[in-house]
Amino acid sequence: MNAPLTLGSELDLLLPITALLPITALLLVSQSNPYQTLVLRGILGSVATLVYALLGAPDVALTEALVGTLLSTTLYAVALRSSMALRLDDRRTQSEPSRDAQLAAWIAPLHLRLRLNKPGTPAITGSHGWLGDNGHLVLLQPQLLNKLEQCPGYGPWRASGGALHLSQESQS
Repeated sequence: MNAPLTLGSELDLLLPITALLPITALLLVSQSNPYQTLVLRGILGSVATLVYALLGAPDVALTEALVGTLLSTTLYAVALRSSMALRLDDRRTQSEPSRDAQLAAWIAPLHLRLRLNKPGTPAITGSHGWLGDNGHLVLLQPQLLNKLEQCPGYGPWRASGGALHLSQESQS
């Protein structure tokens, strides 16, 4: 049976692999795209698993693989899927698919998906505002309004007759 690798016996192999841990961690915390952080978190856990396995700690490697890589990455993916959406009540008298596509393209740089609650369906919990006729978008959070005004899609939205406002309820 082969002896486990140690820092003394196999430094040439362990050093580059171990160096991947802080490099991956730095990349992870510097990402602005949440989906890229999801991938990097999986890579970080996989590299840590490999290091533990090479150093002869199969129990720690198995725990890192199951908990640190699979479980945490899965939970992070579920959290991203449920939270990275702009939820709006659709208060328009008629649907405007071109306006919906324009709004979806506008919020895409923020890594958000558009979720419109159609009239007659139960209200969305945690709605961010509503979309009215002629591109009248009303938001409940001033921070979200500022972010959307800074996105490149704001100019075309206004040029096509759309408007962006903060709800009177949130101003009081």
